[in-house]
Formats: sequence, structure tokens, C-alpha cells
Amino acid sequence: MSKNHRHQQLGLSDNDVLEMYETMLLARMIDERMWLLNRAGKIPFVISCQGQEAAQVGAAMALDKEKDYVLPYYRDMGVVLRFGMTPKELMLSGFAKAEDPNSGGRQMPGHFGQKKNRIVTGSSPVTTQVPHAVGFGLAAKMKKEDFVAFTTFGEGSSNQGDFHEGINFASVHDLPVIFMCENNKYAISVPLEKQLNCENVSDRAVGYGIHGETVDGNDPLAVYEAISKARERALKGEGPSLIETVSYRLTPHSSDDDDSVYRAKEEVEAAKKIDSLITFGSYLKDTGVLTDEKEEEIRAKLRKVIDEATDYAEKAPYAEPEHALKYVYGEE
Repeated sequence: MSKNHRHQQLGLSDNDVLEMYETMLLARMIDERMWLLNRAGKIPFVISCQGQEAAQVGAAMALDKEKDYVLPYYRDMGVVLRFGMTPKELMLSGFAKAEDPNSGGRQMPGHFGQKKNRIVTGSSPVTTQVPHAVGFGLAAKMKKEDFVAFTTFGEGSSNQGDFHEGINFASVHDLPVIFMCENNKYAISVPLEKQLNCENVSDRAVGYGIHGETVDGNDPLAVYEAISKARERALKGEGPSLIETVSYRLTPHSSDDDDSVYRAKEEVEAAKKIDSLITFGSYLKDTGVLTDEKEEEIRAKLRKVIDEATDYAEKAPYAEPEHALKYVYGEE
């Protein structure tokens, strides 16, 4: 097989990039369904991945899901799907049912955690996952084990103390940690230019003496390549990397936000024209990996999966009220 196409040059097969696209599409379609359920009054809250699926799935496919640990932030549906969380489990979380693997229905959606798949539980204050990831990196070094810790956060989080403390400790001790900033241009309502005074978040890597680079967050292959190389460096003992993926948040901050008060509709519409599902889908069609018929076949299959997940989660039981006190106080 000739290696003329970009994905082949990166060592990815046609099946690999088809899986990449399908996972991106699955994340998008689950997210869209959750918005419909929210507007119908069936689930209380949605915090969206739309616009960031390429970065999430491209990165997750560059990791070893049998060895590495991921410490995702609340938009990372693409990461957790790749690492083994199912649409049914995500819907159970959205409906806050007892079988929700993340928290048994206690936490808001987006607080991912699943021990069997090495998805480390996150907390509500943003950026707290960053020093936790550094702890996993320290464990890898102390135990001399060959895994990396991968953590993500928005560009707003790169201004928090946890980011700087975590990345500084990891850099001083050359820990195998990959810090990926998913720059979607807005920290809730605050635009990028009011958040930082350097051109890129990755510019901050210089201050810690580590590798930093900025890539197109709408290009899953570019993200895959950057994270693959970061993982190789980490396993060689060359320390952490700060990778910034630049994309655009296509939805309001959450289902409780009205983004029309702080950004123009035209700006959002322009971003939708370079949506990664459109651009990566076009790439796959240009390279003969995907056809219109195959795409519709994939969409039909995913719709069925999501319908079944939604029906299951909606009918599943809530936790017993007295269970709210479990895991809070010690039990004899």
C-alpha cells in the first residue's frame, strides 16, 4: 500500500481513521441528543463537546488505552468514548440515574470517572485535574512503569494556579505528563484576548523549560501526531509537553448560558463552516476512505445505539434517597 495520504504517513490505516471519524460523530450525536432532552425537560444540564471532537478523539487515539491514564475536563466526551465509556453510561449520567458509572447520579454530567478504563474522576472547580495528573506522572516515575498521564483543560484554566503549580512540578521532575489545552476561544463569556497577553497558551511552556506547540484543533491528524510525539518523549524520560489545540466552542457554554449576549451570531456561523466533522469527512471522502453511502450507514447505526441508550437511561431507576449519604461519612 502506498503511503501517499496523510493518515498513512502517520501510521494510521484506513480503518483507524474511519474509527476516528465514527467516534467524533458519536460524540457529536450524543451531545445533540442531550440538548434535545434538556430542552424537552428530561435532563437538567448539558455542557457540550461540539467543536472540540477532533482534538479529543485525535489525542485519545494517540494514547495507549490499556496503560495510560486520562484526567479529562468536562467537555471531553470524545476522550472518554475512546477510552471505553459507552453511550448508555453517558446517558445514565445525563439522566442522573443510579447506574451512572461516574458518580451514581450524584454529580452533574461531564464529571467523568471510571476506574476500569483509567478515566480519573474530576471535580467541579476547573483545573483541579492538572495536579492530579502530575501525581499520576510521579507514580509512573517512582514505580518505573511505562505509562503517561494525559490531562486536558480549557484555555481559561491555563490562568489558574493549579495549571502553573502542576506544570512546574512536572517540568522540574521530568514527569511523563501530557498537558493538552483545548483552546475554544471562550472561558464562559470571556474571549481569549481578555484572558492572556501572549499569542498562544503554548508560549507558556518556555517558562517551564518544556516542549510547547500549538496545533489546529479541527484537524484530528495534526492532534494525533502532536500527542504521539509527546507520548514518545514522555516515555523516553524527556518530561512533559504542553500541547494547545485551537478550535471553537460551537454551542453556548452550557444549557444554562445565552451566548448571544457576548458573541456575534456571524462569528459562530463562520466557525460552523470549518467544523471538523465537515472538514475531516471531506478529507476521508477525498482519499476514498468514506463515501456518502458509508456515512449514512454509520449515522443510522449510531442513531440506533443512541436511541437504545436514551430509552434505557430514561427507564432506569434513580438512586434511593438515603444513598445520598453514602461515601460521605464513614460506615461501620
